[in-house]
Amino acid sequence: MEEANNSSGNGFLLLGFSDQPQLERCLFIIILHFYIFNILGNTAIILVSCVDAKLHTPMYFFLSNLSCVDICFTTSVAPQLLVTMSKKDKSMSYGGCVAQLYVAMGLGSSECILLAVMAYDRYVAVCRPLHYATIMHPKLCVALASTAWLSGLVTSLIQCSLTVQLPLCGHRKLDHIFCEVPVLIKLACVDTTFNEGELFVASVVFLIVPVSLILVSYGFITQAVLRIKSAVGRKKAFGTCSSHLIVVIIFYGTIIFMYLQPAKSSSKNQGKFVSLFYTIVTPLLNPIIYTLRNKDVKGALRAMVIGHALGSERL
Repeated sequence: MEEANNSSGNGFLLLGFSDQPQLERCLFIIILHFYIFNILGNTAIILVSCVDAKLHTPMYFFLSNLSCVDICFTTSVAPQLLVTMSKKDKSMSYGGCVAQLYVAMGLGSSECILLAVMAYDRYVAVCRPLHYATIMHPKLCVALASTAWLSGLVTSLIQCSLTVQLPLCGHRKLDHIFCEVPVLIKLACVDTTFNEGELFVASVVFLIVPVSLILVSYGFITQAVLRIKSAVGRKKAFGTCSSHLIVVIIFYGTIIFMYLQPAKSSSKNQGKFVSLFYTIVTPLLNPIIYTLRNKDVKGALRAMVIGHALGSERL
């Protein structure tokens, strides 16, 4: 028992890319810039969604929730990763690892549900346009967003609590970029069949089911768009939904690869780069895709910047 609890007393060694110093230095610069742009971009989306009255719609309400999740999700990983990469001592406290485990799992799960909710919103907007305001009323929007946040909290409490109870028998080296459930399961020195099975079930609920609902939604959306006689109307409808679909493919593709494979199967660096992608890269793509491909957001940002500039001149 003393040996099993050794990790909780000494913490962990978060190896990351320490065996490749040049790569680690390059990644440090890239991750730092991605993190800064992620905070700025997602904060801008939240601000314009709140300030501009034209954006007080269900779509931008869910988008601002997504931006909030992305800011918190990346912040749960990036600062600790940057600190670890910048020093020779790769240690991380046991409490810090557990906290990161719970927060990252909860926020990642919430994003999975939130993206499915956004797909439903686009389905109603395209396939039931005349009833959109009636169906997507404010109370339903708040209920759907709350469900996404609460479901992430619940699965985090269950999944992470089961994981931290696994005896590690003194194993302290985490060959990964942050504390994540599949990595800690690999580190356990007992049979982890139950934990792997439970993780698989949770992954099906939070990954396969939402992806299936999203694909069904976009199947109906495609049928509805193809029935539009106007080429301009078809282009506008596809443009409205394509940005969301890009985010969905990138996010779910990488996270499914990480969570729906046997715990012992991924190569050493493969899992690190995949995790790096859905924790650092994908959250930055949301503001880029939604601002560059959306005239409403670009117009609101332009108006906010001009308004701020004029206010500064008056002062």
